[in-house]
Amino acid sequence: MGITTRSFGNAPDGRAVTIYSIKNDNNVTAEVMDFGAILVNLYVPDKSGKVQDIVLGYDKLDGYFANGCFFGATIGPSANRVDNAGFEIDGTSYQLAVNDGTNNLHSDDDKGYHKRLWNAAANGNSVVFSLEDADGSMGFPGNKRVQVTYTLTDENELKIEYHATSDKKTLINMTNHTYFNLAGHASGSIETHRLFINAFHYTPIFERLIPTGDFAPVQGTPFDFRQMKPVGKDIGADDIQLRYGQGYDHNWVIDGFDGSLRKAAEVEAPDAQRRMEVYTDQPGIQFYAGNCITPQTGKEGAAYGKRSGLCLETQAYPDSVHQEHFPDVIYGPERPYHTTTVYKFIW
Repeated sequence: MGITTRSFGNAPDGRAVTIYSIKNDNNVTAEVMDFGAILVNLYVPDKSGKVQDIVLGYDKLDGYFANGCFFGATIGPSANRVDNAGFEIDGTSYQLAVNDGTNNLHSDDDKGYHKRLWNAAANGNSVVFSLEDADGSMGFPGNKRVQVTYTLTDENELKIEYHATSDKKTLINMTNHTYFNLAGHASGSIETHRLFINAFHYTPIFERLIPTGDFAPVQGTPFDFRQMKPVGKDIGADDIQLRYGQGYDHNWVIDGFDGSLRKAAEVEAPDAQRRMEVYTDQPGIQFYAGNCITPQTGKEGAAYGKRSGLCLETQAYPDSVHQEHFPDVIYGPERPYHTTTVYKFIW
């Protein structure tokens, strides 16, 4: 177990960017960088001992300056969509960037946390990223102090812990937007990956991809992943929800949520050589099947395109700020934000 560092070029403002490489005793290596607190590479063995990078991304830093698909990104302060790109707290209205039709998506394309240079400190088998985000930044109230900690254990767990405080009430709902392909990042479509989601309900959406506010049972629908099945099995079904999302791009309501860490999902490579379990203390998980990955060149010259990777984004439900019966996403002086996600690898 140990951490090494290497240079990864310079941020747009000229400051140096560093990659931190965390390796455990089982030949798993997670590489994260201080630009965007992004997971750049994740090398995991398979049953035969073959080690492959299983996350989509770029070989060079400048690929992350645009990163329209949010490869590997820490999303904050608000992940997913906010209806009409605004919200209200205690009678005061706040306007966010309109960057997804009439919605706000992932806070801000250019000023979001995935485009910031974070402070970084290596500590044992962890890297702690921190930043300060000023009151009014991107339209969000409150002077915020934010930390994201990546830890790699000898149990082959990549643990991501988020912590934030604010001196005013504000909206916080962070996540990680890594695209996984357990057959290797350059292996093409993830439709033959097998997926389990621990959820009897999901939150259906309007055409604008904003939740309707309802909780719909998955039973008898293409959204039923309570028994592991291929991602592509029902993705082309004649279902209005799938047409809205161009496939799966929905939030599932995790069964038994009580704020403790619990298993939310499991995904298996098509050859069953690798599996990944997802644990979270959050109430929801957004399964995005990579339907809108723009054709582009990724790491090692790989051709990325539609459904080259899948995301399992742990979070509160999308647009919770507008739904009283959804989880409370308002944090402030008397309520710090803290949440943990674990991606565990098995071979």
